[in-house]
Amino acid sequence: MNRYLDALRPRLSEREYQKIRAIANSRVHRFIAEAADLCNPKRIFICSDSAEDLAYIRQQAIETGEEKRLRTPGHTVHFDGVRDQGRDRQATKYLVPKGETLSKVLNQVEREEGLAEIRRLLRNSMDGRTMIVRFVSLGPPNSVFTILGLQCTDSWYVAHSESLLFRPGYEVFRRADPEKGFLRVLHSAGRLDENMVSVDHDKKRIYIDYTEDTIYSVNTQYAGNSVGFKKLAFRLAIRKANSEGWLAEHMMITGVHGPGGRKTYFAAAFPSACGKTSTAMLPGETILGDDIAYIRNINSVARAVNVECGIFGILQGINPKDDPILFKVLTSPGEIIFSNVLVKDGRPYWLGMGCDLPKDGVNYTGYWWEGKTDENGNVIPPAHKNARYTVSLRALENCDPELDNPLGVELGGIIYGGRDSKAYVPVQQSFSWEHGIIAYGASLETETTFATVDEEGIPEINMMSIQDFISIPLGQNIRNNLEFGRKLKRAPIVFGVNYFLRDLETGEYLNAPRDKHVWIKWMELRVHGEAGAIKSPTGYIPEYGDLRCLFRQVLGKDYKKEDYIEQFTIRVPENLAKIERVERFYRERVTDTPAELFTILNQQRERLIKARERFGDYISPESFEE
Repeated sequence: MNRYLDALRPRLSEREYQKIRAIANSRVHRFIAEAADLCNPKRIFICSDSAEDLAYIRQQAIETGEEKRLRTPGHTVHFDGVRDQGRDRQATKYLVPKGETLSKVLNQVEREEGLAEIRRLLRNSMDGRTMIVRFVSLGPPNSVFTILGLQCTDSWYVAHSESLLFRPGYEVFRRADPEKGFLRVLHSAGRLDENMVSVDHDKKRIYIDYTEDTIYSVNTQYAGNSVGFKKLAFRLAIRKANSEGWLAEHMMITGVHGPGGRKTYFAAAFPSACGKTSTAMLPGETILGDDIAYIRNINSVARAVNVECGIFGILQGINPKDDPILFKVLTSPGEIIFSNVLVKDGRPYWLGMGCDLPKDGVNYTGYWWEGKTDENGNVIPPAHKNARYTVSLRALENCDPELDNPLGVELGGIIYGGRDSKAYVPVQQSFSWEHGIIAYGASLETETTFATVDEEGIPEINMMSIQDFISIPLGQNIRNNLEFGRKLKRAPIVFGVNYFLRDLETGEYLNAPRDKHVWIKWMELRVHGEAGAIKSPTGYIPEYGDLRCLFRQVLGKDYKKEDYIEQFTIRVPENLAKIERVERFYRERVTDTPAELFTILNQQRERLIKARERFGDYISPESFEE
């Protein structure tokens, strides 16, 4: 007899019982039974990924009030609490067994202490509710990339979001070896108010038990904290990749068209709100993923898959001019969940959507009117800066046909980009794999944005855009990347981009948002050796003639020589200061930093100093031409 199935049976209808019984993995039964015993739901719904089950989840999200229908068919809206509008760094911690330590930059709590706390908060949290059980396949099913995931939640909104974001996993679980491991997530929205919003924000906890591959989340609904297979399970995948010799990365994947009908795939790491999705959505190119990539060495080639099959994207700034494909999808009938937008007459509105916004409506604070202030007297915007949309990638006309290829796609290039207003040029190519990993990846510097609940605009190192999610020593992650590339027959070329370079005097941005398409096209040509480059102290930078042609071909506009010089001038003082900040970070906060990092940074420093001695502090790209 299976005692876990027996324990579950009183909370299951006969139909639900047969669905869970069809999965032979006793550890699946145990996790669900223990979750039910802890959270005490009235009943349990097992999602088999059938059309009927998925429709039932959508219906319940509406009937419970977690989502509301909008005017456009298929569109719904969900609101998170005022203090639940982004990933919460302070509430997110690793459960660390006694005798173990993680990097100083990671929030952590002793495992037994943390488990006792989270279990206390989850105790009876689902009383009177339904616990929904979702099975997902991270990466294409039946692939070397596949990782299985199981989430128990009492939020129909979370369950609905998973329908759009992840590949169905019930049948994969049913056919899998009964001993196959899987990632586990237990989530409860906690106590809700009349608007179905989590109210105990001071008791919000997101704890990651890496010894058991389990994530606990309570008193939160924001998808980044509650949809466990987004960034939370990503942390566990990083540990798995570390032990097995592959890479789990915070990267989008895009297919870029080149001459002669070819397509070159790039993976790119950007911190949230730094241009990752807009880069993946460039007109005329294809999107394979916008958030998380698994990268493996397959026959000495770097191949990558999108862990997900949907997008949980930031709405701010999406408009018909800059993001025509996304804007069309977001304003057309189809299954989309909006969150934390302004709603007026059944229509969603967000910041930067390219039209005048209503003067009143409903947003995450309730009824909103122009000039409304919060408890501290700050003016509340119509929609939150971190307002989101959730949509299936297959709804996009530019969805890449290789999305579900079990072998993934071959990477021609890897891109790192952050918010760097003073130092790096808009696009540059590394001198080598090692130089790119260190100077662009490990040195990635950005500013905190509205995608977290901390103060905005604070400069910080965000190593490879993975620092918020890293679950192994930071130095070990750098070594993993260095070694991965060295084992490849032909490593992807590493590029650095910076969409946020500003004029040092006026503070104005030096590039328009659409200019990134030109940088991407230049990178595609460089992968195939079909564009020239100038060797600067920080990397290979484009030649003016190539960019002038590309601006005309891609954007249909003239590219002035003075703009090129302004954008690609090497700012020696700012670059030297950047190196100092990066070195200080690793010396003070990362005890296992590989010596190679300091060697490569020092080489860059020496190149900059020599160039300054010859040309001065601010060096035109023309000075480096031979």
